[in-house]
Amino acid sequence: MDKNTNLPEEENSALNINADENVSGTEHLTDPLEESDTDALETELRESRDKYMRLAAEFDNFRKRTAKERIELFQTAGKEVITDLLEVLDDADRAQAELEKSGDNAALKEGINLVFSKLRSKLQARGLKAMEAIGKEFDPDLFEAITEIPAPTKDLKGKVVDEITKGYYLNDKIIRHAKVVVGK
Repeated sequence: MDKNTNLPEEENSALNINADENVSGTEHLTDPLEESDTDALETELRESRDKYMRLAAEFDNFRKRTAKERIELFQTAGKEVITDLLEVLDDADRAQAELEKSGDNAALKEGINLVFSKLRSKLQARGLKAMEAIGKEFDPDLFEAITEIPAPTKDLKGKVVDEITKGYYLNDKIIRHAKVVVGK
């Protein structure tokens, strides 16, 4: 009898043979279902990682885009107020030009000029910048052509000859296009 079991030797030897077959069989025997399952799991894992990386990148782009939009919103928050004040600024420019022509009262001119310069400086502090147009190459993205006239010189062909209404930027964004006369 074997010392490990109480079975007779014949039965024990049969069990040992079966045990040996099972042990040796598992070393060389591979289950085809396990390999395909492993491949499928690895493929699924790669796809999941790819989806995760794309989702993370998409979220990062969304975060950056909303931050940029928020900054732009703060920069142009007073756009309507400043746009309404542009008409006042145009009137101020016209009044200043008329004051320069008349030679009546120097103190009056100085006072009105101070008011106009203060208005301009306050608007500039808020990000308003006048557009330079005269003598520039005509660009339909910046200027609105009111009319074309024969160019006084060959240099002014296709360029802005006169400015009817000034154009303005608010924090480097156009809020009003300049109305200009173009030389042809």
